Parts: sequence; C-alpha cells; structure tokens
Amino acid sequence: MGVAALQIKVMPSSEADLTKLEEKIRINLEKAGAIRVTIEIQEVAFGLKAMIVTIAWPEQKDTDEAEKAIQEIEEVSSLDVVDYRRAFG
Repeated sequence: MGVAALQIKVMPSSEADLTKLEEKIRINLEKAGAIRVTIEIQEVAFGLKAMIVTIAWPEQKDTDEAEKAIQEIEEVSSLDVVDYRRAFG
C-alpha cells in the first residue's frame, strides 16, 4: 500500500474557534482514513488565519474523500489542495 503526503489549505469562517476546528478536522480525517494529521496555523493578512493541514493519505483512496471530510465541517469557509506527492520511507 502506497502512501501520499497531502497538504490542504483550509480557510475557517470568521467566527470559528481554531482550537475546536482543529480537533474536528483531525477526527473527520481519521475517520476518512488519514494515517497521520498535522495542522499549522498560518497568518494570511490583517488577522486572517489559514490552517495548513498535512496528512499521510493512502494512495488508493481518492483525495475527494479527504476534502469532503473537511468541507462538511460547518466552520470551514473554503479549502484548497496545495500539494500532493508520493511519500517514501
């Protein structure tokens, strides 16, 4: 089974609590099949923050499943797959 490194930029809604949102993202991705989830908060501009979600994702699964797992969370405004590459080791 191959593993891919998938990086998704998540823009939370303006009223979102980032700590709670981070936990919801982790739970949903693990249910969808993510092997490892790391989340970094990135300053965008004028107090606006993005979440950079990096996951180890089984290659045989479509990335749409990971996107849906995040997008179904109410506090998520938008998301974008930033990087997808095969992971070695």
